[in-house]
Amino acid sequence: MQPIDTLKQMVQNSTNMVFFGGAGVSTESGIPDFRSADGLYAQKWPYPPEEILSHQFFTAHPDLFYQFYREKMLVLSAQPSLPHRALAAWERQGKLKAVVTQNIDGLHQKAGSKQVFELHGSIHQNHCQRCGRSYTGRQVAAMSGVPHCACGGIIKPNVVLYGEPLSDEVVTGAVRAIAAADLLMVGGTSLTVYPAAGLLQYYRGHQLVLINRSATAADSRADLVLHQNLGDVFTALGMEDISL
Repeated sequence: MQPIDTLKQMVQNSTNMVFFGGAGVSTESGIPDFRSADGLYAQKWPYPPEEILSHQFFTAHPDLFYQFYREKMLVLSAQPSLPHRALAAWERQGKLKAVVTQNIDGLHQKAGSKQVFELHGSIHQNHCQRCGRSYTGRQVAAMSGVPHCACGGIIKPNVVLYGEPLSDEVVTGAVRAIAAADLLMVGGTSLTVYPAAGLLQYYRGHQLVLINRSATAADSRADLVLHQNLGDVFTALGMEDISL
């Protein structure tokens, strides 16, 4: 049986599927990833992107942080890709129970997914560090320079920067979903970012599927591995006609 046929059969037989995704899900929507040859980390900046995206750098140089953040991460015009739409469709059918994502773009929700655990936060949620007032991504995008609240405090995106912990509530929800899954589909992630990648250890089932263009450290423990683009896989699954 061909790998794609095996995957089709797995999906058909599943009633409690969870999808764990990374940047490769959103590259289908034109959002650059971090670690590929043309990703954000390969680009030349006055400071390494890993340093710019740290809590320490944000605190010390909010102006430079926001210059990078607005240009490369605050992407509000992107539309859901085929993988986003297909996952939302599976959730509507009652087949997919949750999406666990390392992405911060909100495209899963834009596609219609309801149960989404955003491990690294969201560009659509922001707060004033002084008074706690909430701001949307569009409000932040409309401000120039370092965005400030009406109270004078600096507004910070609710994204997890290097040096910051993940949300206990989000991690707990993701762990419960993964532990209860009868099929865990991992897609578009190199599984090199921790602690997010470590959540796979909570999966106890025997249908672990890895879909990524390059090999990952978890390939050897997977039941099915496809080194392909997610869009090509979902097209092969016959999901190309899915609409929002």
